[in-house]
Amino acid sequence: MSAQVAVLIPCYNEAEAIAAVVQKAKQVLPAAKIYVYDNNSTDNTAQIAADAGAIVRFVRQQGKGSVVRRMFADIDADIYVMTDGDMTYDLDTLPHLIDTLLLEQNDMVIGTRKEQQREAYRFGHRFGNVLLTFLVRILFGIKQTDMLSGLRVFSKRFVKTFPACSNGFEIETELNVFTAMNKLPYAEVETNYFARPEGSFSKLSTIKDGFKILFMILRLFYKERPAIAYSLPALFFAFAALILSVLGLDLCGAIWTFPPAFLSFIGFLLFGMYGVYANKQTENKREISRLLYLSYPFKNNDDNS
Repeated sequence: MSAQVAVLIPCYNEAEAIAAVVQKAKQVLPAAKIYVYDNNSTDNTAQIAADAGAIVRFVRQQGKGSVVRRMFADIDADIYVMTDGDMTYDLDTLPHLIDTLLLEQNDMVIGTRKEQQREAYRFGHRFGNVLLTFLVRILFGIKQTDMLSGLRVFSKRFVKTFPACSNGFEIETELNVFTAMNKLPYAEVETNYFARPEGSFSKLSTIKDGFKILFMILRLFYKERPAIAYSLPALFFAFAALILSVLGLDLCGAIWTFPPAFLSFIGFLLFGMYGVYANKQTENKREISRLLYLSYPFKNNDDNS
């Protein structure tokens, strides 16, 4: 039995492009089921998607992360393709992305964007992507080139074990960090990136959503790498306690230095001990996540069951 493929398209006001996306997905993946999840669109996105042959569902909680969480929970398949509903990605590359997932037994394949038109990728978006990708590489050791790409292919065991805590455009960051921290195999495949069709507008705010993604990165850093994250303030307080203690001795027992030195030492102990505790909790969580991940066998096209 061939692997079942589901194409997932989160949408918000994409009436100008959604029909083309659905039709192209049906053309390149004729056996796949095409799902469009409408997120409170104020135009006729849902009706156009249904007329084009997609299965249309609705998510009331606003935000791309909310839609992805619902899609991953609702849909059962062997291979999941996720793309945006704006027709900016080259869907002709989908068979290649799926082959990369199956043949190399990856759990996630990212379509890295190669812009074909200058106006396809706004400078602010491009700069923010480069900056945030660099930050994630430093904090988590993730060697990806396009962290915020919306074109991805996933295995079933990835989708069904991914917690999806984000509500907005931070979801791509969460996907990447989940992959890295759980040591899941992934790959990148270059794909063409086109300008939006006339009348279609990006929903991503460079400043507002950029800061949300930045805060998500910092939150995940403390959540996923607590030993390092909490050791930084612990070392700061340890250094402060040492300096204040030495300063007090140099000043022939100056009394004023000892209360802040003592408080700094307490800060060192608190951050240090909590870092050790949080790190152990994170290790336990990863063990449970790994066991759940292993409960879903990898489905390949040559499997007979």
